[in-house]
Amino acid sequence: MSALRIVLTVLFILVCLVLTVVVLLQEGKSQGLGAIAGAAESIYGKNRGKSMESGLVKVTRVLAVIFILLAIVLNLNIY
Repeated sequence: MSALRIVLTVLFILVCLVLTVVVLLQEGKSQGLGAIAGAAESIYGKNRGKSMESGLVKVTRVLAVIFILLAIVLNLNIY
């Protein structure tokens, strides 16, 4: 196994682990039963964690693209 393939495989595993953690850190999009009682519009409703949530979405997108590219490169067998 070449050194490049080993490095790409280790990078792929790290991206997989980080992507899993980032996805698990995100909150669900459904409001559930809290929307019935108006809890979604309370102090913690609209603006809670907007910057962190949008940051997690961006990181998820970037990691997903890296994941797909690494999966394609590792399956090419050109080295």
